[in-house]
Amino acid sequence: MTSLPAEIKAHVRFANRSSRIGLLLVAVGLVVLATAPAWADRITLRLLGEIFAYVALASLWNLLAGYAGLVSVGQQAFVGIGGYVLFLTALWGGLNPLVGIPVAGAVAALAAVPIILILLRLRGAYFTIGSWVVAEIFPQVFQQVAAVGGGSGISLPAAVVKSIASARDTREFLIYWLGLALVVVTVGGIVALLRTRWGLALAAIRDNELAARSNGIDVARTRIVAFVVAACATGMVGSLIFLQKLTVTPASAFSINDWTVNVIFITVIGGIGRVEGPIVGTIVYFLLRQFLADYGSIYIIALGVVAIAVMLKAPRGLWGFVADRWDWQVFPLVRRLGKTGER
Repeated sequence: MTSLPAEIKAHVRFANRSSRIGLLLVAVGLVVLATAPAWADRITLRLLGEIFAYVALASLWNLLAGYAGLVSVGQQAFVGIGGYVLFLTALWGGLNPLVGIPVAGAVAALAAVPIILILLRLRGAYFTIGSWVVAEIFPQVFQQVAAVGGGSGISLPAAVVKSIASARDTREFLIYWLGLALVVVTVGGIVALLRTRWGLALAAIRDNELAARSNGIDVARTRIVAFVVAACATGMVGSLIFLQKLTVTPASAFSINDWTVNVIFITVIGGIGRVEGPIVGTIVYFLLRQFLADYGSIYIIALGVVAIAVMLKAPRGLWGFVADRWDWQVFPLVRRLGKTGER
């Protein structure tokens, strides 16, 4: 059999000029952020840590809603589980709080299995409402359990906190670097996943579930895996959030406003179904919060106005508008047909 001429041999390539430049800028940004303890004060480090948490949470919600077609408004359940598991493993199990972070992720993943098996029996808006109802069970249960502090919650004693590191600056630096590492692993893991056949399956489910089924994709299994993985990472992020706060209560741990409504706002204005979207959305959200939070109700009104304006003028979000107009991508995910040997 004769081989095909070289000029028509082709392969799938991901990167283009914008993604190469984008990845270079990301690398430079990560170096700057990694050295933040050398140039930033304590308040700035805490703010950056909060930004990392929201980027991670929004990216994970985007994986569910933007790719797997699972519009959940109950992800605060896994944030709360992560926070409580870290505290309980430290107080009852005597584990170093840093060791409790992966444990929190594992417990959140285990809790996600029966939840998603139940919720997958629902479709569309019923799934969304069901996820919220299930999530609301957790704060009600924790409020009634005296062993975990009931409605007052629990705090980490000074001895447990000092087990991380004896010096306060060292502890804060370690927690900061863990937050940075967690967001890098979360976003990097999502990018790596979307470049695989699983990523193609998720994209197919997002675009047309019926067509995906007809092409042999196991939609239920793919969604279960995505939901459990997202819950695991969300639990780890939640544990780190409350490790910074040093106290956890049912109201703060399972807050739908803090851990779901804000996350949805960030993802929608940034660009749902785009890895860059949650990053852009988080930047916009924190800029609005920093400049308008002191104005009370005006801040809430401003968030609403921004959300409505973006949805009207850029239905695919700010980054979706940029990407569609100028063909920009920071992370090389768009599959293009290129000649063999072409990068």
